[in-house]
Amino acid sequence: MKALKTFLAAALMLGAAHAAHAGPTLDAVKKKGFVQCGVSTGVAGFSNPDSKGNWTGIDVDLCKAVAAALFGDATKFKLTPLNTQQRFTALQSGEVDVLPRNTSITLQRDAALGLTGVGVNFYDGQGILVSKKLGVKSAKELNQAAICLQPGTTTELNLADWFRANKLTFKPVVIDKFDELVRAFAAGRCDAYTTDISALNVIRTTKLSNPDDYIVLPEMISKEPLGPMVRRGDEQWATIVKWTLNAMIEAEEYGITSKNVDEMLKSTNPNVQRILGVTPGAGKNLGVDEKWAYNIVKQVGNYGESFERNVGQGSPLKMQRGANALWTQGGLMYALPIR
Repeated sequence: MKALKTFLAAALMLGAAHAAHAGPTLDAVKKKGFVQCGVSTGVAGFSNPDSKGNWTGIDVDLCKAVAAALFGDATKFKLTPLNTQQRFTALQSGEVDVLPRNTSITLQRDAALGLTGVGVNFYDGQGILVSKKLGVKSAKELNQAAICLQPGTTTELNLADWFRANKLTFKPVVIDKFDELVRAFAAGRCDAYTTDISALNVIRTTKLSNPDDYIVLPEMISKEPLGPMVRRGDEQWATIVKWTLNAMIEAEEYGITSKNVDEMLKSTNPNVQRILGVTPGAGKNLGVDEKWAYNIVKQVGNYGESFERNVGQGSPLKMQRGANALWTQGGLMYALPIR
């Protein structure tokens, strides 16, 4: 019994020491006073600047949420726009602290690049966009078609796998810059355009002059779980980013919104009390203020609020929640419990 007590005491001391020790990324972020986030060069709904240079999107919101958790101030962030070729190098080199860019988490990226995916903030899949004038209703009718795509993505490999499995061939038209690729597709340099279905809907509704002249074909040829990535080897930083995302999702699960969060401080629900820091502990374990999740919801909103204003019914994109609905509503969004 005495040995057991000694072991438990040592374990508690080790846990406390570990929780109190700041990792190198957290130290660097605190020292400079802001979070540096890598985002896309412009994908409406995810990370996109307006005419005044103000960036919005669900990936931008996640960056703001990390800033709110760390500093209690969602404005303490900076963005680095990165194309598909630059994004991983920028994270590996320390140019950015976190990559909340519409990036698929795959085994190769999670195991071979020295990076770690810490959660999914958008469940997607690859699709194919065509002009209705082409007269096709299925991707299986695209044998030998010229297809526009960006390099440095999972897109070409997915496409090659799918076409090979269906005994078809295609001619890739590879262009690095997003806007140039869209212009090439609109000009007829390729028969089809392939990327994530969410991005195809963005292209169709915001980048093409006559959206109704185009259609996304019914086949979803891959799974694309999009989510934030961090450098491997800094577990505390990965934990903070992971639980920032989970706090946004769990806040929606318990009906905590940016509008009612102050009233919810009075809730007698033990889970709500833990999320909002009324019952302390979560903040200490993360190495941040106990009001970390309160600050996220108050200043940025829960996951559902972010989704609706950026890509959902409150946005020009009008996307349905689909797989990105809460698990209680038939979707895949299931938060790890804050306890």
